[in-house]
Amino acid sequence: MSGERTDLQRAIRDLHGCDSRHCESVRVTETWQGETVWDGTVEVFDLIGHPTAKRAYAWSHALEGSTKRRFVAVLHEGKVNSPQAAVRAAIVAEHRKLA
Repeated sequence: MSGERTDLQRAIRDLHGCDSRHCESVRVTETWQGETVWDGTVEVFDLIGHPTAKRAYAWSHALEGSTKRRFVAVLHEGKVNSPQAAVRAAIVAEHRKLA
């Protein structure tokens, strides 16, 4: 798992321009209208040197039909104040992008 965390820290650096330190792993299951829409582990990181956020939530998932992975890193800001809220925000953002 440490390789995955290193990849997530690289994604945080690439997306948000700062280093990070791993804090904890949180299991999250998100459902919508009785269906599981996301189930996985969110890694929680303290941010080092970010101008507005102190924490980020990150995970990756396989891209459909590919061996590649997509890395997601959501800042702890505003209504995004937990791993669960980060997953919800990412789902909403993805849905809006596809609409």
